[in-house]
Amino acid sequence: MHPKRREARTGYWLRWWDEAGNLLFWAVEQIEQERQQKERLIAYLQSQGIDPNNLP
Repeated sequence: MHPKRREARTGYWLRWWDEAGNLLFWAVEQIEQERQQKERLIAYLQSQGIDPNNLP
């Protein structure tokens, strides 16, 4: 196991998983994941000729 860098600190970080074995994200990781999903959705809508800023 190698130390990881997080919030300008290097060290070992405690991580949690749920009962199904899925890693539980830190808040900053969750925000980044949601941002990436949003960007993919916007790109898909635009590729289909849909303006994501003007949805019905």
